[in-house]
Amino acid sequence: MNRNTMMKVGLCVWVLWLTGQAVAQSVRDTVRETVPQVQPALSGEAPPPGASVPGPTRTIGWEQLIPAGWDPYKDLKALNLDGLKDNDPKAEEALKKMRKMWDNAPINPLILGQSVRLPGYMVPLEDLPEGTKEFLLVPYFGACVHSPPPPANQIVHVVLDKPTKRFRLMDTLWVTGPLSATKTDSHMGVSSYRIDAKQVSPFVEKK
Repeated sequence: MNRNTMMKVGLCVWVLWLTGQAVAQSVRDTVRETVPQVQPALSGEAPPPGASVPGPTRTIGWEQLIPAGWDPYKDLKALNLDGLKDNDPKAEEALKKMRKMWDNAPINPLILGQSVRLPGYMVPLEDLPEGTKEFLLVPYFGACVHSPPPPANQIVHVVLDKPTKRFRLMDTLWVTGPLSATKTDSHMGVSSYRIDAKQVSPFVEKK
């Protein structure tokens, strides 16, 4: 049985054409392909060698962007995938409901207004001759590009003072600047946070 699966995530459209196949895709496969499993994020505990950020800037990890007690998989846990058949409207409804919940994921008010330093992967929002001035910072490789966007509280909209040509898609970076609760709905995903970057540098893992 042929099946076309299409999920629209914010303004980021994911179309999976599965034509010419003899076996229908299961609901569980649909979940894996349309809902990202949270991947290990870059560690925010150790600064890169030789780097120093003056002042009260805090180096944070992605888990600190999530408010205590919020479960991104609450709706999926309540859904009995084993008991559903292919094309079950209950599965489609649950996935859409969870996507909507993720695009409106709550923020952690305790860290707003602080100068933070956060590691992540770069997803440019523009391709200009003078370089990139705005991009999304995401916690794991492929988010918003090779897989659907993570929850909005796991995406940060980064705005630079001046465009840069130094970094490219999926480069790993340290971004430093004040963190605000500014929601941005872009073609690559919905972000709950914004950093007006004062410093952007390559990410170097602690050895």
